[in-house]
Amino acid sequence: MASSDAEGLSIPIDDYETLLSTTDVELLKRAWRNEKAAPDILRFETDLIGRIREQIQLMEETAEEKSAAGVDPLSLSLYQMDLDRAQFLLRSYLRIRIQKIEKFVFHIAKTEELWNKLSREEKNFARRCTEDLKQHLEDSVLSKLPENYQSFQKQSVISEEDDMIPEAQLDTFVVCRSKEYLTGIQLEDGPVDDRSMLFEMEPGVLYFICYKSIKALVESGKIDLL
Repeated sequence: MASSDAEGLSIPIDDYETLLSTTDVELLKRAWRNEKAAPDILRFETDLIGRIREQIQLMEETAEEKSAAGVDPLSLSLYQMDLDRAQFLLRSYLRIRIQKIEKFVFHIAKTEELWNKLSREEKNFARRCTEDLKQHLEDSVLSKLPENYQSFQKQSVISEEDDMIPEAQLDTFVVCRSKEYLTGIQLEDGPVDDRSMLFEMEPGVLYFICYKSIKALVESGKIDLL
């Protein structure tokens, strides 16, 4: 079975559905779902967000032109719905990332891998947020404590780690779906060659699994979070 375009060219249904699922809005929806479900911050979708912003601007200009030209209100409202949908996804995607940066800002700022996942604007925001939080903590709390307890990173000077800095809990369980058949997924910490700890995933099947086990596969685009 096939779908035909205006010129009579036949497109196989599978290819047509793949095309629909890879439009920029659908890609943004996928990025939004992944970001919303992932406990840590994912890499900023620079190219995709750039294209989406350009498309939204073009859609806004087109909507104004259609309204001025007296286009049928129903047609205009349907077009406006598509515009609103794209704007909602973009704003929600950016808002979720900002919330994660605010929550884990000190950990992100000192972890190169996480810092490199931020956009330029997000890095500027994180710097301002870090400076403001440090100043607020020093003025309101730390300056009033004994010298050994005035660090915003450690409970005391004897702490070996930065135990006052919150970070994402990668042991969180998530619902996910693989795009392809995957093997050799390690479910627990242990020897990589221990086959009892390896797991397989079928494409299209929903799994409830520890995020840490599939983190790299989510980042590579092989698994989607739901």
